Amino acid sequence: MTTEIAKPAEFAAQLDEVERRLREVLTDTRNPFVTEAATHLIEAGGKRLRPLLVLLGSSFGKRESDQVVTAAVIAELVHVGTLYHDDVMDEAKLRHGVETANTRWSNTIAVLLGDYLLARAAGLGATLGDKAMRLQVQTLSRLVKGQIDETVGATGDTDAIEHCLRVMADKSASLISMAVVLGATVSEAEPYVVDLLGQYGELLGVAFQITDDLLDISAQATELGKEPGTDLREGIVTLPVLYALAEPGADRLRELVESGAVREPLARAESLTLLRESPGLDRARQEALRRVGLARDLLFELPDVPARASLAELCDFVLDRVC
Repeated sequence: MTTEIAKPAEFAAQLDEVERRLREVLTDTRNPFVTEAATHLIEAGGKRLRPLLVLLGSSFGKRESDQVVTAAVIAELVHVGTLYHDDVMDEAKLRHGVETANTRWSNTIAVLLGDYLLARAAGLGATLGDKAMRLQVQTLSRLVKGQIDETVGATGDTDAIEHCLRVMADKSASLISMAVVLGATVSEAEPYVVDLLGQYGELLGVAFQITDDLLDISAQATELGKEPGTDLREGIVTLPVLYALAEPGADRLRELVESGAVREPLARAESLTLLRESPGLDRARQEALRRVGLARDLLFELPDVPARASLAELCDFVLDRVC
């Protein structure tokens, strides 16, 4: 499983500045606890995929350095803020290999920390102009809507797979798309470039989430930095699970999932075994491959700058996680 993203050397100084600014923005000189808790997941590390996407998107425009770094900081603050909230909803114990904020302190503290990071991101967003601020607000709206839809589940005659894909688009892909579009927007890239990058981000984002869902089933805790089967424990039926349930002979898996037994450790372990043996996982991989292929095709319509090759490498990174 590939876990490291190749970061072009030309962005090294800007990425270092992003790291410095993240800590600066979250430092509260009057309350050391706020600083410690707000930077808890920042200090734990992470791929920094979204800041990198901001920088890559900016390469298609004028690349005003200070604004671009600010945009990259915003993208990571929003991402990490949602992780604090996600860990509360998932009752997660580990994130990036460290104890989650909800486990270390409390659910209340973790929710407040997520709110704080989103507020700090909004404050920075207000300095980037109306277009950037509207994009940030629209993305936050989609993130929340995606979480609500996931929590409520498919209703009425809604197709479960279509519902799942829509949730992934809103809850996950929207932020990846925002990152690359935000970079292009603040650097004043051409409108058609901004539009293509947005489409690329949506496709890559859904594919990335599919691979995340596959890893939640197939990987071990040491690889994930958290316990596998988190979605099963929370009753969230992801795309690989839906595909596995559609396979002939999935009666036992369906019984475990639909009864809610998967919330218990032994039943969850059995479900993970059944899922790992199911052709449904390969079908999910193929769906990720299809979306990555579409994303890669869009890149040929962009100006041939070095960042285009880096965006293509991100396509490879997504697939290498599960192939």
